[in-house]
Amino acid sequence: MAEHSRLSHLCVDVQNMFAGDTEWQTPWLNRVLPAIEALVERAPAHTIFTRFIPPEHPKDETGTWHDYYARWPSMVRSRLAPEMLQVVPTLARYMPPAGHFDKNRYSPWLFGGLDRALRANGVETLIISGGETDVCVMATVLGAVDLGYRTILATDAVFGSADQTHDAAVTVLQSRFGQQLTACTTRELLDNWKDIA
Repeated sequence: MAEHSRLSHLCVDVQNMFAGDTEWQTPWLNRVLPAIEALVERAPAHTIFTRFIPPEHPKDETGTWHDYYARWPSMVRSRLAPEMLQVVPTLARYMPPAGHFDKNRYSPWLFGGLDRALRANGVETLIISGGETDVCVMATVLGAVDLGYRTILATDAVFGSADQTHDAAVTVLQSRFGQQLTACTTRELLDNWKDIA
């Protein structure tokens, strides 16, 4: 990030492979993209795009992750065009000053690099957007809560691939983590940005 700030926006996995014609396409992504872009546009220098990076081949993974990619053989790097791993164009145009953080698991917190980078910049509050609500967003939110960040979920700037599990994830996060998580709309965030930051 360009300067120290108590606030950072983590935009989770809004990549071409989820927007385009792949086995992992999530049609909701394009529906919520304007809300995500409004958040990015408000503070691009304090935005970090996480990117989910699959292995080169299924055999490069072990255990249940090997089985996972054996189920989705078209979604490994040897089969995907390189641009499919990139952030969607309407958001990629903000990089730089926005940064990115690559991960190979649902959670961006697993190996500690993201937390260290945020702490080094004095970040205390995280706004979280992106997808999917019931997988990578949930892992990102739970890790942020565990690490003690003030965590804000932009409820109209997250997307899933199924209404039922998206709704269930938002309900669980709001009802079980209300003490440590604020859930609000993008408009509410933008209207109160100075108080949040």
